[in-house]
Amino acid sequence: MHVLIVEDDQRIADALGEAMQRFGHDVTRVATGREALTVAESTEFVLLDLGLPDLDGQEVCRRLRERSWVPIIAVTARAEEVDRILLLQAGADDYLIKPYSMRELLARMDAVARRVTGPAAAAGGESREDRWAAGPLVLDLRTRQVEVHGVPVGLTRREFDLLAALAADAGAVRAREDLINEVWDVNWHGSTRTLDVHVGSLRNKLGVREWIESVRGVGFRLAVPDAA
Repeated sequence: MHVLIVEDDQRIADALGEAMQRFGHDVTRVATGREALTVAESTEFVLLDLGLPDLDGQEVCRRLRERSWVPIIAVTARAEEVDRILLLQAGADDYLIKPYSMRELLARMDAVARRVTGPAAAAGGESREDRWAAGPLVLDLRTRQVEVHGVPVGLTRREFDLLAALAADAGAVRAREDLINEVWDVNWHGSTRTLDVHVGSLRNKLGVREWIESVRGVGFRLAVPDAA
């Protein structure tokens, strides 16, 4: 991957850049939030330090997310729960608290890359690495676009991620806990009601509630409804 390192400490940036290159990644390094906003969309992954000299890292994250779906892992010394919540709400895909190990960073990068850009394996539908289709529903993982009967469906980031998680094993029942861990975070401490709200919103936007079936006491599954 082409990784953007946003870090104003030259010593840390050099070490991180060398490690990324050692594991086969191309690297671009910038020291300010404004530089990051200029070049981020031409890269494939962002490692964002929050203590930048010009813009707060959360603001950089928010602005990046408004214009791009590039995966973002924030690196922060802020360990308070409210800081982590605000960071995730700003659009970060994950975060690491300093100090951290390079092994953990690489593992988290792999996990985020699979979640955000990984292929969906279709069941009962046609698929390629970046596209899933069943009946009139088409899900493009590369462009993060969804269509039903050729009509674009506007989804939020979480709605798309939830639909992609269900499509990855279409027809199979996905447990509520697994969906929350995959779409939100394994450290998510919010109400499970959040999942129900997003499922309800997805059903409304897809036009037919039966696209997402509830399995009582277990979770949800994606299926092609007769009325689709």
